[in-house]
Amino acid sequence: MLANLWTRLAPQMVGIDVGSHEIKAILLSKTTDGYKINNCITVPVKKGSVMDHDIRDSEAVVECLELIKRRLPKGVKYAAAAVSGSAVMTKVIYMDASLNDEELEAEIDVEADHLIPYSLDEVSIDFEVLGSNRADPSKVDVLLSACRTENVDAKVDALDSVDLEAKVIDVEGFALGRSSELIVDQLPDGAANKIIAMVDVGANITTFAVVDNGDTSFIREQTFGGEQFTQSIQSFYDMSYEDAELAKTTGELPRDYMFEVLSPFQTQLLQQIKRTLQIYCSSSGNEKVDYIVLSGGTAKLEGMANLATNELGIHTIIADPFKGCLTADDKDKGILQHNISKYMMACGLALRSYSPWRT
Repeated sequence: MLANLWTRLAPQMVGIDVGSHEIKAILLSKTTDGYKINNCITVPVKKGSVMDHDIRDSEAVVECLELIKRRLPKGVKYAAAAVSGSAVMTKVIYMDASLNDEELEAEIDVEADHLIPYSLDEVSIDFEVLGSNRADPSKVDVLLSACRTENVDAKVDALDSVDLEAKVIDVEGFALGRSSELIVDQLPDGAANKIIAMVDVGANITTFAVVDNGDTSFIREQTFGGEQFTQSIQSFYDMSYEDAELAKTTGELPRDYMFEVLSPFQTQLLQQIKRTLQIYCSSSGNEKVDYIVLSGGTAKLEGMANLATNELGIHTIIADPFKGCLTADDKDKGILQHNISKYMMACGLALRSYSPWRT
């Protein structure tokens, strides 16, 4: 299935982000100056059904997908979903630029056999030629992506159960990087040619995608997210998990919450971001990134963008594609405006409808 990722334009696909708290679906149409949300659906998923982005309870996930399918236009038959976590491996390798497609694919198989710590019978592999190698023009940079086939099949089978064909199974980091297209106009002029760090803070995993001059050049995940924040509230105020989650979303917490719970969590999150950016700079040779864009349900914590700007010295914003090139009907926009940043991953998947893919 990962071999179905990249050459001609794909049919319209609904982007489906399967998270541990909820499943989000976005359907986009292309407009003259960007994209428009045709459908945006969120369905809570039973706790424990999805852990570390792996499906643990397929029946519960299929029930959520059935609710999503009912709310989609009848003509929507295709979906784009993603895999992530320890089951996924990505690596940029260097190949001879003179190789044709068949020769390149044969060489990729040989390289994959050396690089992947599993039997090739257990993994799905894909690759994309990124362009000429800067240091050696006789070589091309090739992005190799591999995932355990069982993880790919879990997403494909779940979608198939509700009569949605998985045309694309992407990698979450690259979906997040692709979504930067929607928020470039939210940044200062010239940002499209700069280095943008997309940081999606999910429930259990924070996903990083560094976009350099429009191309995703680095992805990484950290096991850290909003779940730790909920647990901190739960522990400090001796609440049940459900009460802590509700208090987090409504903001109905004691006055000392900001000092005792919020500030320590934000410090931890900044440490995660700083550490990952150091890894990126070390591996890429770049001194720093130009912008940070925060997304995900936890990204909108009070003062988070300003804190990151001040502490890291990097201009930081909360993703708001409505200030970029995304539009919606007034009713939908009014509903989504406050939480649109948590749909960036789903938007990145939906954008696969308007990018090349290979059959």
